[in-house]
Amino acid sequence: MAYGNGGNRNYRDRDQPREFFKATCSDCGNECEVPFKPTQGRPVYCRDCFKKHQPEDRGDSRRRF
Repeated sequence: MAYGNGGNRNYRDRDQPREFFKATCSDCGNECEVPFKPTQGRPVYCRDCFKKHQPEDRGDSRRRF
């Protein structure tokens, strides 16, 4: 039974460098690197284009005091 990590990377992996994969941005066409293996048929965005695809109002769910 797993506790605490909720399926996230193993706690020992935090000290390991993260693997990045080369991809081409679906919006601007620039080459970029992403922290996941791209899946054929699904769009991949560079950092700048990814920001453009985020919802404007993400709410303050993380800012609860």
